[in-house]
Amino acid sequence: MGKLFYGSDPQPVEMDDRLLQYVQTVVATKLRRSESFTMTWTDRSSEVGRTTLWIQPSIPLRFSYTDDAPARLSGAYLRQLADQASLSAGLVIDAATWEQQESARQQPQLIAA
Repeated sequence: MGKLFYGSDPQPVEMDDRLLQYVQTVVATKLRRSESFTMTWTDRSSEVGRTTLWIQPSIPLRFSYTDDAPARLSGAYLRQLADQASLSAGLVIDAATWEQQESARQQPQLIAA
């Protein structure tokens, strides 16, 4: 599990390393452009159903990963998240949507003969 440390809060946001890499890519791109936005996520493993952060360039962020090597990211899913981050609702990370994305990625691809 990867960890996102936000601001001075010592309690990190924990999520799958691969998902965190998507989040890092979107967040870094938005902040590089000096664009602030909200990021909301759902967490099935905690008592809190949904959490939202205001992401802006002046608030420190740190991404910490369990895996040594970066994962290959899906361009389509990355674009979907980047598009979301540009909407007024902001970037929304939903546990169910993420699980579907990962399940589809892990399915063997059938090649028509």
